[in-house]
Amino acid sequence: MDFKNISIRDLAILLCDHLDKHGIETVLSGGACVSIYTKNEFLSYDLDFVLLDSTHKKSIHRILAKIGFFPEGRHFRHTDTPFIVEFLSPPLSIGEEPVKKIHTIEENKRKLKLLSPTDCVKDRLAAYYFWNDRPSLEQAIMVSLAQSTDLKEIKRWSEQEGMAVKYLSFLEELNKVKDRNRGK
Repeated sequence: MDFKNISIRDLAILLCDHLDKHGIETVLSGGACVSIYTKNEFLSYDLDFVLLDSTHKKSIHRILAKIGFFPEGRHFRHTDTPFIVEFLSPPLSIGEEPVKKIHTIEENKRKLKLLSPTDCVKDRLAAYYFWNDRPSLEQAIMVSLAQSTDLKEIKRWSEQEGMAVKYLSFLEELNKVKDRNRGK
C-alpha cells in the first residue's frame, strides 16, 4: 500500500473499510469531513473517527499495525503520510443531539461512513458556538457552499442548543460570501 501520495479522502475510505472488515464500525467527523466535502478547499491533517461501539477499542492498535500505523500518544501515524488518525469514544453526537443519519461514500467496493454535509456543518458550528472558534465557522460556510445542506435542520439544531443568535451570525456570514461569489 502506497501512503506517500494518498489523499485524505482515500485514506479515510481505506481506514474505515479496513476497520469495518475487522468488526470495528467508525464514522468520520471533524475537519476531515470538511476536506472531503470541499474537495480540499480546506485541508485537515487529522482524521477523527467516532467509534460506534467501544467494545473492540483495544484491538485497534493491532488492526492498524497490519497496514503500518503505529500509536503516538492518543493518535496513530504512518511514516509515509502527514495525516494523523484519532478515535473518539461513542456516542456519535453533535452538541447534545445524537446523529441520526450516517452518510456513506462507496468507492472500489470500499465504504466510508461519515457525517452528512448537514451534520458536518453542525459539527463545525458546534466548535464556533461553544468555543468561539472562527475557523470552524469558516469551514461550516465552505461546506454549505460546496454541498447541499438543510438550513432548516441546522436552524432547528442551533435553537435546540441555545444558539439561535449565533446561528443568525452564521447565516449572515454565509449570505455575505454568497453575495461576494455572485459578484465575481
